[in-house]
Amino acid sequence: MASTDYNARHLSVLEGLEAVRKRPGMYIGSTDSRGLMHCLWEVIDNSVDEALAGHGTEISVLLHADGSVEVRDRARGIPVDIEPKTGLSGVEVVFTKLHAGGKFGSGSYAASGGLHGVGASVVNALSERLDVEVDRNGRTYRMSFHRGEPGRFADAGEPTPDAPFTPFENGSELTVVGKVAKGVTGTRVRYWADRQIFTKGASFQTDDLVTRARQTAFLVPGLTLDIVDDRAEERRARCSATTAASRSSSSSSRPTRR
Repeated sequence: MASTDYNARHLSVLEGLEAVRKRPGMYIGSTDSRGLMHCLWEVIDNSVDEALAGHGTEISVLLHADGSVEVRDRARGIPVDIEPKTGLSGVEVVFTKLHAGGKFGSGSYAASGGLHGVGASVVNALSERLDVEVDRNGRTYRMSFHRGEPGRFADAGEPTPDAPFTPFENGSELTVVGKVAKGVTGTRVRYWADRQIFTKGASFQTDDLVTRARQTAFLVPGLTLDIVDDRAEERRARCSATTAASRSSSSSSRPTRR
């Protein structure tokens, strides 16, 4: 017989990104290939929103051979200064706080294609590893996350989610890793989807990605999306409103890695 005892101690409260990992379907619909693509487009849409606001005209999407995916733009770059209410850098706020971003209130985007401030943090929560680099103020800033938690990976070579991870202990630790020319801005996000969350057969479908990229480029004047799939024989597609038939081809040349 079911217990009739029911009071406040039976209630569960999921804080922050814990809720996303517990019920991913509420945020991305499914944990199969469609869910993977949903996550990717949440990241791409953040760059598209910048283009809609008049910042940045090129977005690059790279499907790496190790299973990670990377999105690059040359828009304004995620803010790196401290957000006063949380005491965290803008980068950490965007990737760890639900409903945080430039899509609310005055001074925000006039148009938006993402999940209204939850997209980046949801992708972060559902990633075994996520690295973000931002070019602003003549510097390159970097922050890494493990299943939504900020910290540092001790990479011995190429970045991998299997590298030892140490969470941050105090405050927001956004690291300066290089310098860029004055006026150079942009954001690069690379992440490894968490196989504890997504089904074994889930994978990125290049044809679906290219199709939607063409549609997006057609709807956003002046925008170009470059798709590079390095997982097998390299495949490229350049999508813009001015290319009636976006070119998709195999090539031995590879894009510059940063």
